[in-house]
Amino acid sequence: MIAALMSDALLLHAARQLRPDREDPVETIARIAWNTMTEPGDGVAGVLIERLGAAEALRVACDERGLTEKTLHEARKRWMPRARPAAVHDALRGALEAGSALLLPGDAAWPTAVDDLAEHAPTALWMRGDPAILNMRQRASIVGARAATAYGDRVAAELAGDLAMGGAAVISGGAYGIDGSAHRAALGVGGATVAVLAGGVDRAYPAGHQQLFDQIRSSGVVLSELPCGAAPTKWRFLSRNRIIAALGQATVVVEAGWRSGSLNTAGHASSLGRPLGAVPGPITSAASAGCHRLLREYDAHCVTSAEEVRELMGAGAACQGGPSFAEDREEPDTVRVLDALSRRVAHPPAEIAARSGLAVDRVRGILGLLGLDGRAAQSAEGWRRA
Repeated sequence: MIAALMSDALLLHAARQLRPDREDPVETIARIAWNTMTEPGDGVAGVLIERLGAAEALRVACDERGLTEKTLHEARKRWMPRARPAAVHDALRGALEAGSALLLPGDAAWPTAVDDLAEHAPTALWMRGDPAILNMRQRASIVGARAATAYGDRVAAELAGDLAMGGAAVISGGAYGIDGSAHRAALGVGGATVAVLAGGVDRAYPAGHQQLFDQIRSSGVVLSELPCGAAPTKWRFLSRNRIIAALGQATVVVEAGWRSGSLNTAGHASSLGRPLGAVPGPITSAASAGCHRLLREYDAHCVTSAEEVRELMGAGAACQGGPSFAEDREEPDTVRVLDALSRRVAHPPAEIAARSGLAVDRVRGILGLLGLDGRAAQSAEGWRRA
């Protein structure tokens, strides 16, 4: 694959167009290839790239003779269904058409905060907007429920507006509810905000936030580690949360149900040693049950004002104690397979493996379990979601 990529004149030309500041487009193309082959947070790919560089890592990954360790062999089975030069062409063409910029590690605009994710750090980032915002001196991640109450929307807006007015960048996920309130409040005071998406930066998801994303692009940043055209899936939303947690110097959960996806972001913040805050709500409100859980079980700081968020951002100390969040999340590979299944059309395991970024034999095992518990059904054509 690497030879085909590096001898493709159209690809080399497109890479130079996208990154004219880099004399040698080889590393750019290799990074994009990894970006299209792997799902976000692939730790094996991260270690390989860190040790060998993106181009040499791609040569090793695509050369079966070089894979002797079991870990690399299993990883190769995940990567090869997506190892297509056409995918790199599509990523470059989509970025140029959408006016998306490509950020690579080592760039002046690269957000060094995500390097704390170690081997799970993104191999590349795609963005539209002002890259300087990603490295602002103060950055707060504000997340919460999509089905927010009027109380949650008001608190999120007050926190985000006050923080943005004071010079802090507000990081969130661009979703309905708390995310949207935080972004709008930051924009409303002329402040900076970053929306981290679970799909390509050329796609508005949710579609109802198209106007909001347009506003963010004009004065903030729309960011993703997935290439243009990539569709958001449940798995990618969960993986996206680690970027939100890493970018912020502190993460605050404004509203969250007992098993809200916002708790996933809180878990990433805690594992990174980022200070974690939660806004208390009425004890009768199911929308605040997750926040109360964070306060009671996970040593989150009680947050009632922007000033308290600033204290968390300046704390710099690792979060202490608290049990792991892992037991509250469904097994990630199962989520990825479920996301790849269609309810209407059956697909063979090989196609599901390419969609989910997992090895075919791993997919077959998960499909068997999903079939046993009634969440997937098999036919002569393949598997579909029940």
